[in-house]
Amino acid sequence: MPILTPSLSSTERWGEASLEGHTEAVEGCLAAFRARFVGLDADDIEHIWQLGYRGGFYRGGPVLMSALSGIDIALWDLKARRLHLPIYELLGGKVRDRLQVYAWIGGDRPADVLAQATARQAQGFGAVKMNATEDLGWLTSPTQLDACVARVRTVRALGMDVAVDFHGRVHKPMAKQLAKLLEPERPLFLEEPLLSENIEGIAEVSRHVSTPIALGERLHSRWDVKPFLEARCVDVLQPDIAHCGGISEVFRIAKMAEAYDVALAPHCPLGPIALAASVQVDAVCANFAIQEMSLGIHYNVGGADLKSYTKNPEIWDVLPGGVIRLMDGPGLGIKIDEEQVRAVAASGTVEAWRSPIFFGANREIREW
Repeated sequence: MPILTPSLSSTERWGEASLEGHTEAVEGCLAAFRARFVGLDADDIEHIWQLGYRGGFYRGGPVLMSALSGIDIALWDLKARRLHLPIYELLGGKVRDRLQVYAWIGGDRPADVLAQATARQAQGFGAVKMNATEDLGWLTSPTQLDACVARVRTVRALGMDVAVDFHGRVHKPMAKQLAKLLEPERPLFLEEPLLSENIEGIAEVSRHVSTPIALGERLHSRWDVKPFLEARCVDVLQPDIAHCGGISEVFRIAKMAEAYDVALAPHCPLGPIALAASVQVDAVCANFAIQEMSLGIHYNVGGADLKSYTKNPEIWDVLPGGVIRLMDGPGLGIKIDEEQVRAVAASGTVEAWRSPIFFGANREIREW
């Protein structure tokens, strides 16, 4: 990410500015930021962040904030490397040495969870997350919910904790039923029980059950998060460091959440840079609970995975108890294999990822 005028001789700095399904739009935004930021002092991280956010009439949203995220992460990496410190030392210092983590099972069409959960358990994970259902209509037969309950019971029987992701694909008439059916199984949390634009509905579901409600991956700033905290309808906040303004903004969001007694569990089904950046914030936040890892996630089947493009993949080894060690290297603490990255980029074999589109039996579009 060749941006700004670095205040040290090394040019190594890494950020992850990704937005699933909209890569080209983020690249355009990065080009605009480059024209605005080149020549500024890279040490002035907050000034550059404010300029990126407030420097135009239109602000916020997934595209702009994803581009700003990548730049912000890279600036923190650059500054901390110059000082030969991990980023978390610049954020106030660590409050923990290890971090609880979880991994995905089941995929977009959740199935075969027993074998997948058993494999995750063998890797050291004590917690997993799965999609609740395949795509659903606004109101369909309640029997379509039974399979979700059965899958959760299967994995819980292994002694693992299970988070259930409704993925915004379950609409309120079905979400209320499913949340209640799952309550006796004691999920770790229910993620995105409804789409984030339905804050009143999320509040209704939250009042309906005792299970913690998690959300935040589609909220792109502290201003997006604020009404959910004020509505008291979120128990576990999941900001995505690659989509909501980077390390600077996730740190601020985490501190806001702490004031409302809300746990932090950053969303991160992405690459190693985004995960390393998330870990830097996790390390310093008292309300951190658990970190999502993309190791072996279904989106990566047959392609690059979390340990690809790195020279120290061992930092993602899961230890007994379902934890990873807090890395202590400078900056992000991750060593990127730049030659491999450049070679793959030059090969022209990598295509922009496109979000799946689901259709119902009558060809109506359903939520992914």
